[in-house]
Amino acid sequence: MTVHRKTPSTIAASAAVLLALLASLVACGSGHSRDHGTPDGGPEPRPGRTSAPSGPQTVRLDRRIAEYAAPFSADSGYRQPRPDDRRAIAEAVALVLDGRREQAAQRLSAVGYRLSTLVDATTGHTYAELSDRSTQVPAPRGWGRVYIDLSAPARWSVQVPHPVADLDTERLGARVLLNSPGGVLVIAGAHRDAGRNGAADVAHRRDTVFDAVCDELARRGLPGIQVHGFADDSAPEHDVIASPGIGKAGRPDGRILADALRDRGLRVCRAWVRSCPLEGTQNMQGRRAADDHLPFLHVEFANSVRTDGRRAALAAAAVKTLTDGWAARSGGSG
Repeated sequence: MTVHRKTPSTIAASAAVLLALLASLVACGSGHSRDHGTPDGGPEPRPGRTSAPSGPQTVRLDRRIAEYAAPFSADSGYRQPRPDDRRAIAEAVALVLDGRREQAAQRLSAVGYRLSTLVDATTGHTYAELSDRSTQVPAPRGWGRVYIDLSAPARWSVQVPHPVADLDTERLGARVLLNSPGGVLVIAGAHRDAGRNGAADVAHRRDTVFDAVCDELARRGLPGIQVHGFADDSAPEHDVIASPGIGKAGRPDGRILADALRDRGLRVCRAWVRSCPLEGTQNMQGRRAADDHLPFLHVEFANSVRTDGRRAALAAAAVKTLTDGWAARSGGSG
């Protein structure tokens, strides 16, 4: 019987074959996971269908809003929206409030807006953000943003028509939104002097995205507070001027707010009691609310309140007394 001894060369060849075979098996196994299924063993997406979207982004919403408004200036430019643009964005807000976010995203996409879902890192609440894609280009249109609390049915709105121009009203508006459930924040997208002939002064115009959105919220019966700012020397005896505008429906809520502000050491001029400067009687959103007998408050905060962290927190806490009451009411959207 002849014995065949394996030489070093044959041993090396056998080892090479064995290693190649093992590598082939590993490749087949990993290729099956990648090409014929999902990593968790579920079925692969069908052709023509998109996979599930990623989860919402966690942010500090107050910082996000402040950073959005920070570049606004009187020469930053503003493009007046067409009626179809205004209508599309207002309709998208309505769709979000009705829980139809996929349709809202499609409606927004047609006019260059996007719908994002954000979780505020401080409150843990989830918000929808409707934002203009044009903010990423050198000449943004300046149509503004909308934030909707998705953690509770919409019950009220806070409106910021003059961010940066009324310094830090955007920060105060963000605090108000975060302090109570069920809020909708509408913030203008440009400095009030950015457009020609006052086109970007959204508190006094009916042909803006801001007004179209506020109009939709009023149609749904949501009460609102509009945040403004004044120079200290414009009304040196007062820290806050609270007014229901030309309407009367906001007077009971005005008293609630004024008492809460007074209890926190802020001096309030109550426009339903005496003549005050800056009562907002020409405010377009206030006029619509008055037509619908809807509670609306035009509230002016002194510069020394808005720009002082402690006093701004006191003002926001006082407004929370009002918005908590609105959040607890039945009715409204949702």
